[in-house]
Amino acid sequence: MDKVQKWAYERRIYDCMKVLEERQYDPIFAKDKDEARKIVMDMIPEGAKIAVGGSVTLNETGILDEIRSDKYNFIDRYNTKSFEEMLDKYREGYYADVFVSSTNAITMQGQLVNIDCTGNRTSQIVFGPKKVIIVAGANKIVENVEEGIKRAKSVAPMNARRITHKTPCATDDNIKCSNCTVQPRVCNVTSICEGSTYFPKRITVVLVPETLGY
Repeated sequence: MDKVQKWAYERRIYDCMKVLEERQYDPIFAKDKDEARKIVMDMIPEGAKIAVGGSVTLNETGILDEIRSDKYNFIDRYNTKSFEEMLDKYREGYYADVFVSSTNAITMQGQLVNIDCTGNRTSQIVFGPKKVIIVAGANKIVENVEEGIKRAKSVAPMNARRITHKTPCATDDNIKCSNCTVQPRVCNVTSICEGSTYFPKRITVVLVPETLGY
């Protein structure tokens, strides 16, 4: 990324952070993905019970590798022997000390917009875990909810392909949403988090002036 693009991302993040603060989120600026990883891990006490949402960003920043350390009680949704066991891990996540995830979009009005398959990520951002940490690149900042939903829908085929869900949008012949009704549909739940006013600062949003995730 050149200096001008990074500057533009930084300006957009600072504007977005003002709105997030007004809505009682805890926004934090990270200069790059390495600093984002350090910020996140410094926030999590040793021994904490941690759940995560499915996220390319957590992989790209190295946060997921850090969470897998023996220092933490990681609810490992990725290491399961059956679908039912995986669902049990999802349910256990509601009792986590910390839930770490990214988001499909952040609006300039301060909303977190997400589209989910099972609903564990969308719902745990809203309620359950004591603390939520969202990590997002500036590429996920949009003007409004409509753009946020459009953005989430546009990357749904890639997410379906990534998690090997055999949906019509993830085939070699098609990469567009067809509003399918197949069992592995990845767009079952849409959530719009309007703020963190009921639980001030429960949701920390770490924003990075880079392109991260889908």
